[in-house]
Amino acid sequence: MNNSQNSVAKSYAIIGFGKIGKALAKAFVRKDIEVSVATTRAPESFASEATAIGPRIIPSTLAEAVKADVIFLAVRFESHPDVAKALPDWQGKIIVDVTNAYGVPPEKLGGLPSAKFVAQAFTGGKLVKGFNHLGAAILEQDPAVHGGSRVVFLASDDERATAEIGALAEELGFAAVKLGGLSEGGQLVQAQGNTWGQLIFQDLIKFKS
Repeated sequence: MNNSQNSVAKSYAIIGFGKIGKALAKAFVRKDIEVSVATTRAPESFASEATAIGPRIIPSTLAEAVKADVIFLAVRFESHPDVAKALPDWQGKIIVDVTNAYGVPPEKLGGLPSAKFVAQAFTGGKLVKGFNHLGAAILEQDPAVHGGSRVVFLASDDERATAEIGALAEELGFAAVKLGGLSEGGQLVQAQGNTWGQLIFQDLIKFKS
């Protein structure tokens, strides 16, 4: 489960194996980085799909997957509390919130940005909003485009977590653009009710100067 290319080995997991989860898995495969994938189903039920993506994709139970250092939350927004219940304390872990709360009435979020609402469920964890602004069909493509790199936006209230996920994004071949905190920059990539954030669906390419 470790990425031997990092000086400090990290383990990664993707929770959710729908279109977005599979797109993220393909990003890891392109760079030969091992990642666990899990759903609420038994791993045997999606093992063949995981194997088809690549040998470094490890079908796991939810209980095993949440042992990873960095966890990509690629489930339906409504399902995030079920994932959060897998651990009583998420201390020391980074949760990358790839969900979109489109269609969820703002009053159900208590007036909070969706990522702030999600963060409340993961007690002790560090939440980074990211990788959620691109549709699966684009996200699964090689991010190296026309001599540049496809952009992913990141927002978090923890600068060290943002930096770590930014470094991972770069390792996966993307160009990380940091938007600041969840209440400021995060609003740009978060759905509010039936309205999408300004940067959702923006397929931007960053070129080296």
